[in-house]
Amino acid sequence: MRITSLVLAFSLAVPGLALAAQAIQDKPAKKPFTAEEVATFREPWAMAFLPDGRLLVTEKKGKLKLLGTDGKVGDVSGVPTVDYGGQGGLGDVVLHPDYAKNSFVYYSYVEAGENDTRGAVVARAKLVLDDKGGGALDSSRVLWRQDPKVDGRGHYSHRIAFGQGKLWITSGERQHFEPAQDMKANLGKVIRLNDDGSLPADNPFADQGGVAAQVWSLGHRNLLGLAFNAKGELWELEMGPMGGDELNLIERGSNYGYPIVSNGDHYDGKVIPDHDTRPEFNAPELWWTPVISPAYLLFYEADAFPAWKGSALAAGLSSKAIVRIAFDGHDATEAERFDMGQRIRSLAVSPKGDLYALEDAPGGRLLRLTPTDAAKPSESPKSD
Repeated sequence: MRITSLVLAFSLAVPGLALAAQAIQDKPAKKPFTAEEVATFREPWAMAFLPDGRLLVTEKKGKLKLLGTDGKVGDVSGVPTVDYGGQGGLGDVVLHPDYAKNSFVYYSYVEAGENDTRGAVVARAKLVLDDKGGGALDSSRVLWRQDPKVDGRGHYSHRIAFGQGKLWITSGERQHFEPAQDMKANLGKVIRLNDDGSLPADNPFADQGGVAAQVWSLGHRNLLGLAFNAKGELWELEMGPMGGDELNLIERGSNYGYPIVSNGDHYDGKVIPDHDTRPEFNAPELWWTPVISPAYLLFYEADAFPAWKGSALAAGLSSKAIVRIAFDGHDATEAERFDMGQRIRSLAVSPKGDLYALEDAPGGRLLRLTPTDAAKPSESPKSD
């Protein structure tokens, strides 16, 4: 089968890499943590900690929740009407880097268009908290839209990140394939904007005007992980088709090849040429067949799990796992895979350094992952 040949070819090209990933898939690593249920939510999709330890959680049907430090869950009003269905609804939520000063939160959602079309939107609002455990989104303003709106209810992506002083957005190709290579559409792209939604003059395709001026990279499929590492490098996790999930280092103006190349194939069985057949396209630093169905990407720099510092953590949907990715420069390997027994949608580190995981389910649990004794950082010896 082609999947077998893909794994074999990759193991020959990068000795030990695919074989190690295959071994971890067969035998998940022993979890160095215990998972404690903190709260449950209805189809949660994203979360963001406030500086005081309270937690914003989005629910796909269009609810924004606020989990207090006392464990009580309140409502945040002011969320616009969302187009719920398939992979669409209320999506990501992220704080502005200067949230403590400006109270800005950024959120994504899907809106309906004409003639049974729809597309993702990113908006900004001020979060106004009340003394009853809830709050409201005030002065909301749309900063960006997928263009064009198309039919279907998949591959919105619409993850949000801040880094290098800019606002970054993932825009999926909406299961329409060709828009990922079409510079008249902002689908299948990584988008770079100023924090107010305006266009940076130094974007790589700024001189083309239109939606092309928003684009930082192209040739993507369904980009559900987006994060900066401690060095300020932008990395992206992407769902492949039938096989070929990808971890990519995102570079200015680069084309990642989809749908012309992929290390997976179409679901109808149509073969897609592998990345190594077209070296002009940027190939992934790491890829998975069988897939992990990545839903989120987090670079871990907290103290609770000292052995993980500098690693990335991927939330896995079909794999029902948290996957730890280790790095040697830009060389990435799957180091460990922890079986969680449920689809994992998102990950977050609290202001206190605690690690949390969010399940993808109608009654998705928020889990606090506490290190076992073997994983806890050792105390420094006391000086006399």
